[in-house]
Order: sequence, then structure tokens, then C-alpha cells
Amino acid sequence: MNIALLGYGRMGQTIEKIAIHRGHTIVLKVDKDDTDYDISKADVAIDFSIPSVAFGNISNCLNNNIPVVSGTTGWLSDYDKAIALCKEKNGGFIYASNFSLGVNIFFELNKTLAKMMSNLKQYNVSMEEIHHTKKLDAPSGTAITLAEGIIDHNQNYDAWKLDERAKNALPIVAKRIEDVPGTHTVNYESEVDTITIEHIAHNRQGFALGAVVAAEWLVGKTGVFSMNDVLNIG
Repeated sequence: MNIALLGYGRMGQTIEKIAIHRGHTIVLKVDKDDTDYDISKADVAIDFSIPSVAFGNISNCLNNNIPVVSGTTGWLSDYDKAIALCKEKNGGFIYASNFSLGVNIFFELNKTLAKMMSNLKQYNVSMEEIHHTKKLDAPSGTAITLAEGIIDHNQNYDAWKLDERAKNALPIVAKRIEDVPGTHTVNYESEVDTITIEHIAHNRQGFALGAVVAAEWLVGKTGVFSMNDVLNIG
């Protein structure tokens, strides 16, 4: 499989190593300042770029009939446009805030716990996420996905707030610490006890492997998909 890497930071470099190990060829490496490139030689593209160029990268792929997997966060104000373009072009597209198998299982666990706790109003929910200092967006896309999972399944919350508490809003604390790949903690706290679920990434390997597996799965398919489709969970 010929892969185009759109974004060649630390994640892109890790994806490259895993893809080559799995027998694929990297035919294109696009850094953040590259705008003139030929996407047509790829069978699939994997986008781990930056928010300001992600939608342009995705659009270029879909306009050239190249299926694209995107793990860039912070660009989702244009997400509906990407979906519309994918349908218009009959393309293939997967976006995930996190491609790790463990995180996607954690997403489902989070939803299940939110449902179970929905009628227990004595518990207040809060979330903390920790990432490396080069992480550009806060809160992380993973934290937002977790928050949306809680809001959708727990009637006590209708929004999330970064670093502040407000009525009916889930507070998220975002920390940036050097060399932390990603830690996400969800707390349900009452006067008598605390229930905590947590996912701790030890390195970037899980994220990168999931992105390559998603790209392998997407080739030859048309439509808008998620990691639940790739992993057949949820």
C-alpha cells in the first residue's frame, strides 16, 4: 500500500516506521509549510498535521479520490464541510480524535459509566487531561470526545468548560507536561466516595498503529467511518 503522510512531526515519523514495518511504502511526506504536492501517487493518506492546514489536506485528498484518515484535532469547525465533500465525491474518510485501540475501548467504557451514573445526582463529574508541551490544542480532541460521550448519556450535563466550573457543565482541566504522550482521567465524586476511570498512554506507538490499521481498512471503501467501524466495537 502506498501511503501519503500529511504532517511529518513526531507522530508522522512514528507512523512511517510502523507502516514500513507492516510492508507499506511511504510515497509522500508533506510538512506543514508544503502546499505544492502530488497526492495522486498514494493509495491512501494519513493526516496528522496541524489545525490550520488539516481541512485543506483532507479536501485535497477527497477531490483527488484518495481515501484519507485524519487524526489532527482542533479543526472541527470545518468537519461538516469535510463530510459533505466526502459524500459529494463518493470518497472514503475516517476522523478520530484518537486512534489507539485502548482509547477507543475507553470511549465505550466512558459512555457506559455515564449512563449508569445519570440518575445519581450526588456525583459531580470532572475530567483531567495531560499531554506533552508541544500539544497545540486544549483540551485535547480525546478529552472532547470523552466529554461528548458523557453529555450524550448523562442528563445532568449539557456542555463542557475548560478550566472552569459552571452549572450543568463538565469541567475539564488541561495540563501540558514535557514528554507525556497522553493521560485522560474521568472522576465521579460525591461526599462519600470517588469513582475514577483512566487511560494512560505509555508512548505514541498505539496511536500510530491504530492510524495505519485504519488506513489499511479504509482502502477500497467509500463513506464516512469511525474507529468503531474499523474495530467493530460499540
